[in-house]
Amino acid sequence: MKLLSEKLNGLDPHEAGLSLLQKLYGAPLPEIKRTPLGKPYFPGEDVHFSISHTKNYVFCAIGEHPIGIDAEELDRDIRLSLAEKFLSPGELKQFQNAPDKKRALLTFWVLKEAAGKCTGEGLQLWPNHTDFALNDPRVRELDGCLVAVIEAL
Repeated sequence: MKLLSEKLNGLDPHEAGLSLLQKLYGAPLPEIKRTPLGKPYFPGEDVHFSISHTKNYVFCAIGEHPIGIDAEELDRDIRLSLAEKFLSPGELKQFQNAPDKKRALLTFWVLKEAAGKCTGEGLQLWPNHTDFALNDPRVRELDGCLVAVIEAL
């Protein structure tokens, strides 16, 4: 798996994401198609990719297996009351015990988004059927953002 990020600096997020994908792919990009649920892919290729952007950054991950990436800026405003709607009971308990509730909620959010992108299912309704942990090693901090990369191995 390879990962790149870049500050947007006024660039269009879609174009910036494709530029990062081009850098990671290393050759002219093949045609990009979408599954019925909207997951982008290269037809006939054994290369999988995912792109995410925040207000200020774009991130791209590429790998040999289905992959999903999501990022959220740590200074993003988020309503903590959302925890009740989209966290599973086990996640909600971790959230309630977390010293930094905002970071905890953003951690769960990026994990859920990345998982939905990896499977191609997206976030159908409120994704409270997962059982992620706050210390999940697939989440890292990059450029003031929490970034989750999930690859189906």
